Amino acid sequence: MAIKQFSDTQILQMLGLRFKDYRLGVDLSQGELAKAAGVSVSTIHKFETGTITNMTVTNLMALMRQVGLLERIDDLIPEQPANPYLTSRSSQQRVRRKNNE
Repeated sequence: MAIKQFSDTQILQMLGLRFKDYRLGVDLSQGELAKAAGVSVSTIHKFETGTITNMTVTNLMALMRQVGLLERIDDLIPEQPANPYLTSRSSQQRVRRKNNE
């Protein structure tokens, strides 16, 4: 799926629906999840319906933790692969030349 074809609103709606499936999969009501994660039921409802406009990363991590998805947080921003060019040049000094050369 080419995620870039979707608007931010559509992506939030898709994420919210996926999250709801996970919540139901671990047999938690919105109220139970809210209490366990330390967020409001309204936050969960808005997230699951794609109407949230101010989800914090902290709240997202708390929700993911409760449904067993926290280990997937690394997939959001994976580590940058090593760049051999930067590694080989990192110990070298920059060459400065005079303007008339």
